Amino acid sequence: MDKEVFACAVSCLLFFLAALIFTALKGKAAILISGFNTLPKQERALYDQERMSQDQRNAFFLWSVIMGIGALLSYFVSKYMAIAAFGVWFLVFLKDVHLDEEKAFGKYRKSTS
Repeated sequence: MDKEVFACAVSCLLFFLAALIFTALKGKAAILISGFNTLPKQERALYDQERMSQDQRNAFFLWSVIMGIGALLSYFVSKYMAIAAFGVWFLVFLKDVHLDEEKAFGKYRKSTS
């Protein structure tokens, strides 16, 4: 097995395990989301933690699929497919990275009606 296939396969497995953790813990897993765990407890209560966990779980599943496809293609087609998979993953990852707290968690704020 080439190192490229191995890198994609291990990444796929790690992302899949992270998705399973978010699936099992449901809303409690929101504390594992970077940035959210630094908010005060009173402020965390203002957010829909269940939905945050679901979205993070879905992101991990998507990342796992990307890396799984990359592992298969790099094994059967070319080792350069692993580089392409990491590139696609990186673009998808950057889409979800926000340095501003409001941009990162604003859509999860519970309505006060």
